[in-house]
Amino acid sequence: MNKPRPVPQTGVFKADSIKDVAESLNLPNISDAVASALASDVEYRIHQVIQEAARFMRHGRRTIMTTTDIEQALRVLNIEPLYGHSSHNPPNFKRALPFPHAPTAGSVYFVEDEEIDFDRVLREEKITLPKGVSWTAHWLAVEGVQPLIPENPPAIPKEIAPDVKPALTNGVAPTPALAATKKAEQQLQQQQQLVKQVLSRELQLYYTRLTSSLLPPGSDLTKRDAALASLRSDAGLQALLPYLIKWVGDGVVRGLKDGGLSETDGKVLEVLISVTGSLLANQTLFVEPYLHQMLPPILSTLLHSSLPPTHATLLRTSAAQTLSRLLTEHSTTYPSLSPRIMKTLLLALVSPGKSSGTRHGAIRGLVAIGKEAVRKGLLEGGGAKVVGTECVDDASLVAAVMDALRIFRSSTDMVDSLDASNPADAAVIDELKSVLGDYFAEKVAQDAAWARTILGATPQP
Repeated sequence: MNKPRPVPQTGVFKADSIKDVAESLNLPNISDAVASALASDVEYRIHQVIQEAARFMRHGRRTIMTTTDIEQALRVLNIEPLYGHSSHNPPNFKRALPFPHAPTAGSVYFVEDEEIDFDRVLREEKITLPKGVSWTAHWLAVEGVQPLIPENPPAIPKEIAPDVKPALTNGVAPTPALAATKKAEQQLQQQQQLVKQVLSRELQLYYTRLTSSLLPPGSDLTKRDAALASLRSDAGLQALLPYLIKWVGDGVVRGLKDGGLSETDGKVLEVLISVTGSLLANQTLFVEPYLHQMLPPILSTLLHSSLPPTHATLLRTSAAQTLSRLLTEHSTTYPSLSPRIMKTLLLALVSPGKSSGTRHGAIRGLVAIGKEAVRKGLLEGGGAKVVGTECVDDASLVAAVMDALRIFRSSTDMVDSLDASNPADAAVIDELKSVLGDYFAEKVAQDAAWARTILGATPQP
């Protein structure tokens, strides 16, 4: 007769608990062997979960296991976590009253569920929906300048020094000249500090060697040509561009302010105009934001009344060519640039009391801009008539006007002059005098085709 197999004893988890769970799931009549086997498996799974949770606890440098460790262990074992338990809001367990019909039963603990009154919640708490995710675009910087918009950090305010009374030296206040000198030194020091903060050490060294190679003008010509070639072709000079433009502007102002009649001043101005032309020729530089700073040195050199006699023509020609290049490359971007320059040159040409040098520079500038500028300045604006009336004694100015008028002359070997006895030619001469004045009309009348071309370029009233 076979003896019944003994039921293996389980540890913490009893077989009776398995039977209670089975009855709650409508699975009655589970044998003791099945319940004991399930209890053993449940205990093994519990040990496995506790072991994984303890590993998370040790990695977290803690000595107390939390519900978060249990949740992470369940995720590692690919088991759905238990929802509703959080280490930040641990549940409060309460002890149930003992059962009268089972006095030997152990203590039972439970989590008391709080009853929530939905009417009270909807009446008191205002639930706001979170704002959806969106994307917006804004400018971090525009041509190196940070715009003042809420998305960008606020600009650092400049420190304004309070009004301080001048210090007394031996009981005597400093003179205005000394105060101006100290102010200039402070400005120079601030500029040097700004350069050190913005420019790299390599660019600072490049700036120092470049300026020392260009000026003074008596330095090595080979170094000067190499420096100008570097400005024309080297890349990576964008950060140095505003400092070079300011250096050129200060040099031109200093040279013209001192009188501009010495040979040294003329050579300095030639170098500075060459630097401006080299910067414009460099295709890697973005010079459009600095055009308003580049134009004053060019126009000042072009229209200055007194330049060194031996360098005057070369300086005005170089400045006119540089102005022409600037307008050719950037007049499409700024359509109002050419009319403004032409207006400035026309005022310098026809305004009463202007010197011969200023008018000479204005004519050179009109020629450099083009045929349309010469037509508006010398013909329609009356520039030739003003020069023929007031500046006939200046041979260089007369030659400049004739060179400008030759733009309208066609190259031909046959030259026929106008005949005053011919009624048709006499009418042409009279009209030519009304446009150019008597002096230049007489010179242009030597070529009949040239005269008719000039009158054809002038709109008839």
